[in-house]
Amino acid sequence: MNDHIQPGDSAEHEYDHGALGDAEYAEFMELAAEEGFDAEDVEGAIEAAGHGPLPVLAVVGRPNVGKSTLVNRIIGRREAVVEDKPGVTRDRVTYEAEWAGRRFKVVDTGGWEQDVLGIDASVAAQAEYAIEAADAVVFVVDAKVGATDTDEAVVRLLRKAGKPVVLAANKVDGPSGEADASYLWSLGLGEPHPVSALHGRGTGDMLDAVLEALPEAPQQTFGTAVGGPRRIALIGRPNVGKSSLLNKVAGEERVVVNELAGTTRDPVDELIELGGITWKFVDTAGIRKRVHLQQGADYYASLRTAAAVEKAEVAVILIDASENISVQDQRIVTMAVEAGRAIVVAFNKWDTLDEERRYYLEREIETELGQVAWAPRVNVSAQTGRHMEKLVPAIETALAGWETRVPTGRLNAFLGELVAAHPHPVRGGKQPRILFGTQAGTKPPRFVLFASGFIEAGYRRFIERRLREEFGFEGTPIHISVRVREKRGKKK
Repeated sequence: MNDHIQPGDSAEHEYDHGALGDAEYAEFMELAAEEGFDAEDVEGAIEAAGHGPLPVLAVVGRPNVGKSTLVNRIIGRREAVVEDKPGVTRDRVTYEAEWAGRRFKVVDTGGWEQDVLGIDASVAAQAEYAIEAADAVVFVVDAKVGATDTDEAVVRLLRKAGKPVVLAANKVDGPSGEADASYLWSLGLGEPHPVSALHGRGTGDMLDAVLEALPEAPQQTFGTAVGGPRRIALIGRPNVGKSSLLNKVAGEERVVVNELAGTTRDPVDELIELGGITWKFVDTAGIRKRVHLQQGADYYASLRTAAAVEKAEVAVILIDASENISVQDQRIVTMAVEAGRAIVVAFNKWDTLDEERRYYLEREIETELGQVAWAPRVNVSAQTGRHMEKLVPAIETALAGWETRVPTGRLNAFLGELVAAHPHPVRGGKQPRILFGTQAGTKPPRFVLFASGFIEAGYRRFIERRLREEFGFEGTPIHISVRVREKRGKKK
């Protein structure tokens, strides 16, 4: 998880020190000045890299109202798949966006399976999962069609959830369509914002309203409740054994597994004592796939997984060891990594494997799960309870890595030795150097490095690998941002 920060990217508001104390911050700023960095750029880089969990915006609405087009407009790039028919299954449902200097996550609910439970139930199921994860909601209605019975059903869900709502009246391509938008006052959700997701008309005003609705940080902040149970999301593709594992660790039948894909029910977070500690398991059970509903059920599972991961501190990713590691398994791993959660990988049904399958599984893990080679691994059986006692130490290890902080002085001593022993390759007659850096945040660890020139992705991966070798960070993604020093005299 790396990115380059360009000067001027930061928000124009008061900077904080990230994870740095006042004395460490003052010393760091002095070092930055000596190397020729502008104080405002450095403060902005620390503030941008040091943010905690981002607030979550859900985009909901019935099929074909332009949700995915609007999501693409919000995130500023074409990532959400857009087709003229409902039912398109997407690889991802969560994206990161920025507006007016503020960053937030967007949950897209554009995938549909109309024949699962009927259109109303499909809309309700998706809206429920998305709203569950969200701090605020954009409800998209087709202004040309007006409010339908399905729209009214979603409105009832939104009122019950009590989350802030911004009403987007889409497909208003000109002034003549604004009269259609005004009819949507009848939904009782406040002012309809006339927009054209396709052409961008009115989306700026709508996003201004979104920023007013979104909190500065998620309502549920991590680590502030002294003695409160840590939140664990048990995630994995359908039929992998999540419900069985949750029931096994609980010691009783806590979760009812329903055979029907996409069943709408009130999710319950389970308080479970394990290893002498009380944990809060964020419920992701209750979604099963049947062969003829595979695509729709997988989409519901992805949406449900995204909601659970956003609420959790640790993602325990359950994988069926008796089957080949699937594309869906890899998607779920990627979702947890991109969400910045601590990660444990649990291989279920381990007791059913013969020697040949174990050999091939190890090869698959090397090739298919290389991106989380740093995550603690446990081999368990939800059926028999085998090795359940190893789950808690793995979770605690991942949490410890997730919360690890390296003092700036120690980090820079490490970087100095690393750069001296392994300098960046010369490119175009120049050799960029890492000058200094700091850890701007934890949960997960976020570093900002200051350099004399562009640092290649391969070298950044090398730095991440060496950071792990030196300081541990087992069970956690690491985010590395690079701030490149501007040439003197270039700033206006």
